[in-house]
Amino acid sequence: MTNSTSDGTDGKADGLQDVAEVAGLQGAKETQQPDQSSGLRATLRRLYYGTDGQAVGFQVTIGIVDLAVILFFLAGPYLTRHGIYLAIDYAIAALIAFELTARAMIANKAWRFLVRPMTLVDIVILATLLFPETFSNFAFLRALRIWSFSQSRVFGILVHRAGCREYQEVIGACINFVTFLFLVTGFVYTAFFATEAGITGFVDALYFTVATITTTGFGDITLPGTLGKLTSIVTMIFGISLFVRLAQAIVRPNKVRFSCPQCGLNRHDANAVHCKACGHILNIPDEGL
Repeated sequence: MTNSTSDGTDGKADGLQDVAEVAGLQGAKETQQPDQSSGLRATLRRLYYGTDGQAVGFQVTIGIVDLAVILFFLAGPYLTRHGIYLAIDYAIAALIAFELTARAMIANKAWRFLVRPMTLVDIVILATLLFPETFSNFAFLRALRIWSFSQSRVFGILVHRAGCREYQEVIGACINFVTFLFLVTGFVYTAFFATEAGITGFVDALYFTVATITTTGFGDITLPGTLGKLTSIVTMIFGISLFVRLAQAIVRPNKVRFSCPQCGLNRHDANAVHCKACGHILNIPDEGL
């Protein structure tokens, strides 16, 4: 009796041990997958946000690729008839899809990433690349990629590497103006001049946009109908605002370089009396204009 009870107890113990080992193996497999995923996420985070040599090299490479993509978008109206256009189009679509996936993986909250303006811009651009025939009327939105690039961290790195840090505000104002210029030109071309042969339509659209933004208004090219009038109104209102902002950034930047004697902050408003970081009284040289 004693031996049988002992054998039964030992059998149960062995069975429980086997179950525990199986459960342990399953748990190890379950924890191994998140570890791999978190490892990939950590690597991507380091590459996108890190400051070491490899991360900066990756960020600069992404920036250069973005610049090449922007140039392709700007040259798009001249390349649509070439056979290689679709190959480059789909290659850029794959690149943007990969970048969107990578940035979604390193985001703290996916839903916040999806509602960001830059993310929405990239999603719309991706749709125009994947379905060029269906969304051909929205191809002008690709010009927003210029603005999207200017808002990225990579843009700041490239500006600093080029030694143009003190002109970053002017460069940003130029990019905003150029983005609006090509955005309106693309819309005007798509809506009013796309039927013209060759590049004449795109040049006419660009000519009309520049004349409207600068309020020159020669009148030799006008947009017909109600849509044309509304387009002209919106172009004038927003265009002149960006044009004035660009002129202000070039002639008199909002920030001046003056090192605070107390904390060392070296960028202040032109009319600042106190340092906004430490409150120390400033004596910024002023021309009295």
